[in-house]
Amino acid sequence: MPIHYLDNAATTKPCKAAVDAMMRCFSEHYGNPSSLHKAGLLAQQETDHARVVLASALGCDTREIIFTSCATESTNMALRSTAAAYGRRRKKIITSAVEHASVKKTLAYLSDSEGFEIVEVKPDETGTYRAIDFLKECDDNTVMISMMMVNNETGHVLPVKEAFSMIKRKFPHVITHCDAVQAFMKYPVKANALCADFISISGHKVHAAKGVGTLYARKGVKLRALIFGGKQERELRAGTESVPLIAGFGATVEALSSDIEKRFNYVKELNISLRERLMQLDGVRIISPENASPYVLSIVVSNIRSEIMLHYLEARGVYVSSGSACSKGAGSGVPEIFGASSKEADSVLRISFSSENTLEDVCALVDGIAAGQKEIMHN
Repeated sequence: MPIHYLDNAATTKPCKAAVDAMMRCFSEHYGNPSSLHKAGLLAQQETDHARVVLASALGCDTREIIFTSCATESTNMALRSTAAAYGRRRKKIITSAVEHASVKKTLAYLSDSEGFEIVEVKPDETGTYRAIDFLKECDDNTVMISMMMVNNETGHVLPVKEAFSMIKRKFPHVITHCDAVQAFMKYPVKANALCADFISISGHKVHAAKGVGTLYARKGVKLRALIFGGKQERELRAGTESVPLIAGFGATVEALSSDIEKRFNYVKELNISLRERLMQLDGVRIISPENASPYVLSIVVSNIRSEIMLHYLEARGVYVSSGSACSKGAGSGVPEIFGASSKEADSVLRISFSSENTLEDVCALVDGIAAGQKEIMHN
């Protein structure tokens, strides 16, 4: 049975460039990059090259790139460093109401343990986020704003650049953090253009391997280590670097950077085709707006619980999700914030594309949903 993998917002298949780079490091450049002999030097050159590639992609200096285990770690470092370094007198943090759990739970910890005031900005009645609404919440007591660029459940694109630039002009002391996990390698993500002090990105969302991420940290911003030990990553992230994963991440970005726009347009055509086919089915409502990221499409299949439809599709070789993979099926509240009813939220499916998907995948999904509506509803 053919597999139709449409859960790329959860994770992506590692590309050939990533696999080749990792195998090279596993079999040839397997030294410890901190070692002073040739084997260590070859491993260090692998990480150095990956750092150059990531810095080029983000438009920053190599010294502003910190390799981590994942975007969650990157986010924790950014948020907790800011709270520790700048939060003695300023105790207010602005964020959106639809952030990833890595932001929400870290901010909840800072609220409970350090007394920070967390202000969550909601979209307007049309489900649209406006930059001005984030600016209105800022004042002299604000220490930070943390805001995702693309929502991982619905594909809504948030006005990060506009909000950050407006806030920096009026409140230059405010530290800005962007979760760019679902935007990196899909949209232009440049540190200076975003007015970002911190940017979190992940390897396994862009066809690298699981277990590697990056934190962009603007030069001059204060950082505190989460892990103590050796002098790796400028003593900000101790522990021997995972050279194969880092090299694979760099190789992926290097290989795919030249055709970001081409892949975006291809996925957009798949998204449009899926929308057109879904609109012909009764009982299906599309949550994601037309201007959402084409890589993510969130829908409601009325009166059929997400988990039931998900496993029905799985039996047909079609893989989708019921929301954020990090929630493991638990409701996040994001669909309701963007206008879904509580009943609809129990019937949400998230379809997420990569450029490896085809029209055959789209047709298999639509056929599966149509068949599921008939079979599940009559059982």
